[in-house]
Amino acid sequence: MSRLFAKWYDFFMNPLEKKKFKRIRKELISKASGNVLELGSGTGINFPLYEAAEKVTAIEPSQHMIARSLSKLKKSFVPIEMVQASAEELPFAANTFDTVVATLVFCTIPNPEKAILEMKRVCKSEGKILLFEHVKMENRFLSTLQDWLTPVWKKICDGCCLNRDTINLLKVHDITILKMQKYYSDLFIFVESVNKKKV
Repeated sequence: MSRLFAKWYDFFMNPLEKKKFKRIRKELISKASGNVLELGSGTGINFPLYEAAEKVTAIEPSQHMIARSLSKLKKSFVPIEMVQASAEELPFAANTFDTVVATLVFCTIPNPEKAILEMKRVCKSEGKILLFEHVKMENRFLSTLQDWLTPVWKKICDGCCLNRDTINLLKVHDITILKMQKYYSDLFIFVESVNKKKV
């Protein structure tokens, strides 16, 4: 991820974050408990919101984003360890985490299916998986527009894909969705789910 994108990310997201997104994030993060893994922690916007967690391990592949997150790290109420790593290759043993959190992350992961499998591996059986993502819309016209815009959008927004079908990825990999809320029609989703592992 580029230094320029990391520098301006919070500035461009601020109008959304100050309104609905902050409320959504707070509700999502309030459900994160025990030993927590956050995928793609970015500029650390979730760090001050953790209260019920015992410890948070935050992974982020971009050194530029990590540098931008240090100020928010100081505002956290729980211990947070930052690790530079990708979601597709998590440097943790299986069944390590009670909760996995991802917010506006799966749109930029180069191989989202591999990241889902890694997330399942390191999350305990019956552990919580909490997501806030933007996804491919159900409306045919709008989803086609997303497909059309994605190649250009990826270049402008450092790899962000507008048309990721994240909900379907969860379902095909035995992640049981307990609660799902949709925002801005169905462009953004809030998902509370459970990691089901085959015995």
